[in-house]
Amino acid sequence: MADGAMTATFLAVIGGASLLAVTARRLRPVDRLPSLEGWALADRGLGPGWTWLLLGGTIFTAYTFTAVPGLAYGNGAPAFFAVPYTVIVCPLAFVLLSRLGSVARRHGYITAADFVRGRYGSSPLALVVALTGILATMPYLALQLLGIRAVLTAGGVYPRGAAGDLVLVALFAGLAVATYRHGLRAPAVISALKAVAVFVSLTAVTWLVLERFGGPGPVFDGAAERLGGPALLLSPEQQPAYATLALGSALALLMYPHVLTAGFAADGPRTLRRVSVALPAWTGLLALFGFLGVAALAAGVRAPRGGAEAAVPMLVDRLMPAPLAGLVFAAIAVGALVPAAVMSIAAATSFVRNVYVEYVHPTATPKRQVRIAKAVSLTAKVGAVAFVFGLRDQDAVNLQLLGGVWILQIFPAVAVGLFTGRLHPRALLAGWAVGMASGTYLVVREGFSSIVPLGTGAGPLEIYAGLAALLLNLTVAVAGTAALERLGVPRGADATDLPSRLTVRRRPETGANNP
Repeated sequence: MADGAMTATFLAVIGGASLLAVTARRLRPVDRLPSLEGWALADRGLGPGWTWLLLGGTIFTAYTFTAVPGLAYGNGAPAFFAVPYTVIVCPLAFVLLSRLGSVARRHGYITAADFVRGRYGSSPLALVVALTGILATMPYLALQLLGIRAVLTAGGVYPRGAAGDLVLVALFAGLAVATYRHGLRAPAVISALKAVAVFVSLTAVTWLVLERFGGPGPVFDGAAERLGGPALLLSPEQQPAYATLALGSALALLMYPHVLTAGFAADGPRTLRRVSVALPAWTGLLALFGFLGVAALAAGVRAPRGGAEAAVPMLVDRLMPAPLAGLVFAAIAVGALVPAAVMSIAAATSFVRNVYVEYVHPTATPKRQVRIAKAVSLTAKVGAVAFVFGLRDQDAVNLQLLGGVWILQIFPAVAVGLFTGRLHPRALLAGWAVGMASGTYLVVREGFSSIVPLGTGAGPLEIYAGLAALLLNLTVAVAGTAALERLGVPRGADATDLPSRLTVRRRPETGANNP
């Protein structure tokens, strides 16, 4: 059972998040008419501080903060692939996100599929980009709930049975109402509390761990003894898997709709470049969470079978006074609310812009588009809750692994399309189909493992399945483009005029207070 002081601290932080969400209405200009851009992107008016909070809070999810230390607890060194992966994201965001954000701002694009539609003049290609984003986002949204439940269960804050389910629903209900009313502004405001709570609580836990063990050396020595020594170091056979998983995950992350939505809300490309430079602060946070997974192993924490993600919450419960433990649990719970809100907004926006308006109701007014987006956003949250209660936790994890492979297959159309329009839309569509099919096959064949062996013999090379599928995707796209050009098949009209506008002239950037 949870200590009363722990529960009180937990509820106080969660209550503070709810109160902050209510204040999001103050960020909305009173003289603006309802628009999808205003609801989903906060009128593209977030300055560097808010963008850093929102983008970092969106990328670094609650499940990341439990899964990475859980993997370190169970497997040792391979878990730390998340550190170079998030480091690689920073220069990629500096180049790709700022460039894509500039194009989106200039042409009024709200989603990646909008850009693809304008760049290639292909509705089918834009549709598959939008549907892939939605498909990859939904299990990711469900994982946020699983992260909350794992933390609260380990801390004894999650009651058994229907009472616990009601606690989870209540946490999500406040988020759903705030997001429904205020759109992206709600998670933007909550992200400030998330940053403060996570940074403060993690610093406190790390300090207590180091004080108890006498430094990081004894922590790693104790963990090495329990893992059998070499598990805290990568073997030569593990290095290709480690490197390709880090690279592939970094490329995939910037294709997720929720990351692009947070980026598009910035007030200009200069803000996105500044934020990209400052994102490694969140990476340091993730590295410390991984270290706590090692510390849990050294401390002799016994996580339940198949529940390694509970190792750090159990360590916190053992080491910290009840009020501070409640702060840590609340910080991770709030950490799930920000990405969950942005994910539901991004999925709803993609559906409205690239499915509903494109194929169902082309003359929908801005007000109607916002109304439909709000309804879809709410439906996505309800679906995530139903998914968590109706299926096994491992099902959500398996689908999220597939989601990472799937979202990587839109990289040629989106990221490569930022720099060249030479690839033919039909070839890109064929490459996407090959990448989706081959990636899904490889992951399912290996029992839902994202690391797959390639080659035959005694020592096949193990690499990330998503990267292998992406290479096939690009090969088909390039070869298909050459074949279609030789046959004289016309391509769609390019409405972006990307090279000349981005490289010849620069437009003045708009400040956060005057979007």
